[in-house]
Amino acid sequence: MLDLKSFFHPIDDSLFLNSDWLVTQIGTNIDFHSSKKFPDVKFCEIAILRVNEYDGSENDSFSESCKIRKELYDLHIDNKPRICDLGDLKLAENRKESFEIIQKVIKELIYNGIIPIIINGGQDVAYAVYKSYSELDKTISLSVVDSSFDIGNEKDVLSNKSYLGKILNTKPNHLFHYSNIGYQSYYVSDLALEMLESLSFDALRLGDVKSAIENIEPVMRNTDFLSFDLSSIQNMFASANFYSSPNGFNGEEACKIMRYAGISDKISCVAISEYNQNIDGDSQTAKLIAQMIWYFLLGYRSRKNELNPNIKNCIKYTVSFEDGKNEIIFYKSNLSGRWWMGVPFKSLSHEELDCFYVACSYSDYELANRGEVPERWIKTFNKLS
Repeated sequence: MLDLKSFFHPIDDSLFLNSDWLVTQIGTNIDFHSSKKFPDVKFCEIAILRVNEYDGSENDSFSESCKIRKELYDLHIDNKPRICDLGDLKLAENRKESFEIIQKVIKELIYNGIIPIIINGGQDVAYAVYKSYSELDKTISLSVVDSSFDIGNEKDVLSNKSYLGKILNTKPNHLFHYSNIGYQSYYVSDLALEMLESLSFDALRLGDVKSAIENIEPVMRNTDFLSFDLSSIQNMFASANFYSSPNGFNGEEACKIMRYAGISDKISCVAISEYNQNIDGDSQTAKLIAQMIWYFLLGYRSRKNELNPNIKNCIKYTVSFEDGKNEIIFYKSNLSGRWWMGVPFKSLSHEELDCFYVACSYSDYELANRGEVPERWIKTFNKLS
């Protein structure tokens, strides 16, 4: 295993001075990188790491101490996963080398089945994480909670406003699907929407998500990497962000999204970006981020090991359409009550059609019963054709 210790600064010892955590608080139950020891990473399920890379952002948070950690360690949780805190990533003198370090560390964690939770950093850190998956030769689905798409122009340097365009232009490309959660129409051009639609990607408007936030659960179940931009949250709930605005998700909704992410058996990396500690005087944004992580841990505890439906433990529903030729097969888990759709595709290794399972909701099943093909089925079919 990669010598991870050499890539991290230990956590500021001041965090542990006069700390008197109870046995149920996270601070008592986390294996952290101090000046005296480094976590035994091979026994961890989840690894927290702080990345202060902000060269592509207007935010800045280069303080040695970390307000998020203080708030997180004070929270109570029972039956928690095995968590370690690796400390603060050591950045290189130039940005390219820093991104290579991020890429190398995240790749190592994912390869060993450890979920990284990245705190701090500009959202363009997502590009380095994507490259980690590429090096592992993994085709992934990326979901981004953001008020805009961050595509940028082809000639733009890598930044938090152009990282998605860089991912789309990377060759070979390992991005199977992209979902934007909570975009705000006035921050998005029709041209960008049309481009995402042409790629069979998903763009979910803020109002639509807020009115039925439970529909985010299947989106998370189809996701490998979740990048959460704090600018998607209303200023009154997360003001420590240069890009915050009056509209967006509230704190409770942000936590619900993170819980759905935790429940997902597929998600293998989470990044919470664009936190500016320098303007978080009352630590309210740090408290919210800590609570978002807490909800992810809560969801993680409830994972069912249902990456795909266990057909033997599912109820199968076949919906036939009026033409008499086409049908969609749905599966409902007896274990969790969750739904999937089967999307047929032609595999190079089989003469018969194979089946690709797509997480969906009961509303997709209802839609099919009304004679309409669910949009997520169509988009998946287009990608596999």
